[in-house]
Amino acid sequence: MISGYSKNGLAQEAIELFRRMVKKNVILDSISVTSTISACGQVGSIDLAKWMDEYIASSEFKDAVVVNTALIDMYAKCGSINLSRDVFNRTKDKDVVMWSAMIAAYAVHGEGQEAIDLFKAMRKAGVPPNDVTFVSLLSACKHSGLVEDGWKLFHCMSEYSIQPRHQHYACVVDLLGRAGYLDRAYEFIRNMPMEPGLSIWGALLTACKIHQHVPLGELAAERLFSLDPYSTGHHVQLSNIYASARMWDRVSKLRVLMKEKGLSKDLGYSSIEINGKLQVFQVGDKSHPRFKEIFEELESLERRLKEAGFSIDAESVLHDLDHEETEETLCNHSERIAIAYGLISTPPGTTLRIIKNLRACVNCHAAIKLISKVENREIVVRDANRFHHFKDGNCSCGDYW
Repeated sequence: MISGYSKNGLAQEAIELFRRMVKKNVILDSISVTSTISACGQVGSIDLAKWMDEYIASSEFKDAVVVNTALIDMYAKCGSINLSRDVFNRTKDKDVVMWSAMIAAYAVHGEGQEAIDLFKAMRKAGVPPNDVTFVSLLSACKHSGLVEDGWKLFHCMSEYSIQPRHQHYACVVDLLGRAGYLDRAYEFIRNMPMEPGLSIWGALLTACKIHQHVPLGELAAERLFSLDPYSTGHHVQLSNIYASARMWDRVSKLRVLMKEKGLSKDLGYSSIEINGKLQVFQVGDKSHPRFKEIFEELESLERRLKEAGFSIDAESVLHDLDHEETEETLCNHSERIAIAYGLISTPPGTTLRIIKNLRACVNCHAAIKLISKVENREIVVRDANRFHHFKDGNCSCGDYW
């Protein structure tokens, strides 16, 4: 039952059932334990993660590699790469799955060089990599802009008799595309020994959105629409590419097409945990009992940001709005609301941890950097792509995401 809850996104229910089982002294197995650990990672609560780790430390599972591997993944998803590494370091008999999990943890936090260094240590320890290891390595490279390192790693897979799969090819397309090598990425796709699927064309479309490349974006979208005609995300990405190029007539036509297909854009939402309670906010959300205080803090925060020199990048806003409307829309983005709530609900200097279901937009990313400086706070945001650690006006991603 716990596994079913966890696999279907019902993390809170999985954790609650686990608590009840512990309270009633029910004998647990590794499946129920690892499923609960996975649920803790989904929630993203560092306090809950530590509670789970403490439970494991006093249980029969404390030396189980499969359980400790799950803890590494959990801590990474909760925003603490250091605690992931602590679990890794204290585990004696590390298998390839654990090494790969730690490399993947570095990947999602954008620490590409650390991932590569760990891979070198893995080889030195005599542990042969598998195909998952290389997916993690390539992901680490793409999030860190390590193009040539990633390229070399992809081509050294044959040394370990590992045949690249779609996921590896998609990582390379993403690696090249994010770095702006769009023509090189397309040529790589054309020379693939297999038919490119959704993940391949999806990676190229995302790169075209980042770099505002209309012709190649249209080509990638055309392939995607033929493979999956009802994907909202692909339609929205193409619409964003058109909007960034101010091709509003094409944006309108695409919106009509989406309406005819019954597709609607996914709503953005962000969550933050305060005093053990998870609060979820949507764009412009006024449902919270303290919404007046939250929006007063938002207004105050926007004034302080302007005084500090912040101004929105209107060109990057993917809607045909005038400047005043654009500014209001951005201030009401879910992560800004969650941060405002965090500021009024915690003592000064407390780290705020936010989970967002979509990719952070350029303006909110820039705003949060400045918020971390003016409020003297560390703000950790997990978006759809990776983790962002904001501190002293900077972000760990180096504005590369």
